[in-house]
Amino acid sequence: MFVKKKRWLKLLIGILSILVIINIVASFYFYNLAIERNTKDFLQGNDDLEVSAEAMEVFTEGDWHDWVEKQDFKRWEISSFDNLELNGYFLPAKEPTNKTVILAHGYLGSGLDMGLYGQYYYEELGYNILMPDARGHGESEGDYIGFGWHDRLDYVKWINLVKENLGNNSEIVLHGVSMGAATVLMTSGEDLPDNVKAIVADSAYTSVEDLFAYQMKRMYHLPKFPFLTSTSFVTDIKAGYNFDEASALKQVKKTDIPILYYHGNADTFVPTEMAYELAENTASPSEIMTIDDAGHGEGFVVEKEAYVQKLNEFLGKYVE
Repeated sequence: MFVKKKRWLKLLIGILSILVIINIVASFYFYNLAIERNTKDFLQGNDDLEVSAEAMEVFTEGDWHDWVEKQDFKRWEISSFDNLELNGYFLPAKEPTNKTVILAHGYLGSGLDMGLYGQYYYEELGYNILMPDARGHGESEGDYIGFGWHDRLDYVKWINLVKENLGNNSEIVLHGVSMGAATVLMTSGEDLPDNVKAIVADSAYTSVEDLFAYQMKRMYHLPKFPFLTSTSFVTDIKAGYNFDEASALKQVKKTDIPILYYHGNADTFVPTEMAYELAENTASPSEIMTIDDAGHGEGFVVEKEAYVQKLNEFLGKYVE
């Protein structure tokens, strides 16, 4: 009997050891897949990121590309809290103004991608525009993607740089899309100067943990535990943050800056429910506009007239 129990114990230990090894291997695989700075082939062919023909034409061939190419952007730089050199593109308004928008791009993008929005702020609203490359993107240093969490501290520095370069009377708007939306929401909970008047968050997720749990189940049919928990642990070791702390939801609960939320009702990459949860838990005045038939980050293209009308009304309340 004792020999039989011992045999079963060895078998159990062997199975558990194999499961632990599988979990460790999977954790490093998912870190490399999503967090480490490298080519992200897993996004190709993702049905949740399918873009309508209308949106694809604007994203890839819109006249905003030509507009970006023609502008004389100034290169601005900051050093992050962890000694990364970060790059930004600044364009002063045609006419002197104290209004500046800092635009935040999405996952795997770059600052210049926000020219789609920057063109409107510059040409129609007369703003200065600043479009940073997030850490781990574009011309900025960094070997990992922060998903907004460490980036929030970078944006505090970009805000202060605007004040230093353009004056203490600067009125600043933060406008982000997807990961950039989460970035500006995470920034909202920091101790920001009164110069930050409004925030626009388009297609934001509530937290990195919520986003990855949703995507892990949807894309790989895997449970949150243990894979997400261990991947978060690996990320903490290698990148210095964990998924639970990287929360836009926690940050908006303590902000005093007005926030406008946009989200597509057809967004299956970041579910629309996340936008409602964020808006409902925002401590400051908040508004939300959902856009029918718009996928992830498509609202500005699918319903541009309604989008900018809402934007103008919102900014008119909080930016003098």
